[in-house]
Amino acid sequence: MTKNLGSTDRIVRLIAGLVILGWGYATQNWLGAIGLIPVFTATTGWCPAYLPFGIKTTKG
Repeated sequence: MTKNLGSTDRIVRLIAGLVILGWGYATQNWLGAIGLIPVFTATTGWCPAYLPFGIKTTKG
């Protein structure tokens, strides 16, 4: 797994994931668990959805 997420992409994903998780918790809705996906990709720096398209937001 080579990293394919740049720092801005990771920050945006982390914030979005936390917002989705917070919404799910506040509304007692299990769909908030979807927020775990962007949190996971932000913490690992790797997005499997980028692989088929050859997208990399890292520098270099």
